[in-house]
Amino acid sequence: MKFRVAILSAATALTLSACGQPALALDNPVEAPAAARKATEGYGLKTAIFAGGCFWGVEGVFSHVKGVHSAVSGYHGGTKRQASYNLVSSGITDHVEAVKVTYDPKVVRYDELLQIFFSVVADPTLKNRQGPDRGAHYDAEIVPLSKEQRTVAAAYLGQLKKSGLWKKPIVTSIEPARTFYAAEDYHQDFAAKNPRHGYIQRWDKPKIAALKKFYPKHYRAEFKRD
Repeated sequence: MKFRVAILSAATALTLSACGQPALALDNPVEAPAAARKATEGYGLKTAIFAGGCFWGVEGVFSHVKGVHSAVSGYHGGTKRQASYNLVSSGITDHVEAVKVTYDPKVVRYDELLQIFFSVVADPTLKNRQGPDRGAHYDAEIVPLSKEQRTVAAAYLGQLKKSGLWKKPIVTSIEPARTFYAAEDYHQDFAAKNPRHGYIQRWDKPKIAALKKFYPKHYRAEFKRD
């Protein structure tokens, strides 16, 4: 795992990021608007893929959302041969760190997952980075797995671009679905298993707190599967 050497002022706190780079500052969450186009997905569990920087935080947030049955950290966009943490974190593959979320649309709709994602997980104005982590493998991407999800995602991104909530242009992309490869076992449920880890404390614990603050009806304190 590689770390960049950073020279910081005495007033700046430094936390080394296990997912990538030194942590310099905490991004402020923005409460995204409710989607104008609601998802209609019927009955039964559905699956979607979200990429938003280090998968520890993405998985950690969605695991605290009511209606989410599983959130699996993994790799999306590249080949099976490339799907290992050592290769992906080096930045030489076509993968992004991503999370496959399985959810009950009768409890939490896809558009609500998008709202949560853009509120407390990913900054949609950043390209090839999120938070302290740098590189194309930390890009924020939406990967719909159905026609309905793609329609809703496109409508929501269009809505966010017109909202004026962000001063910079929104650059998060909607990507075609490719094979998702689950990450190594030690990455799964990392935030829950390692609550005192420096990266989790500095970057992911605040995201979960923001989820509770902004969306109390969707928040569950227990780290478990429905």
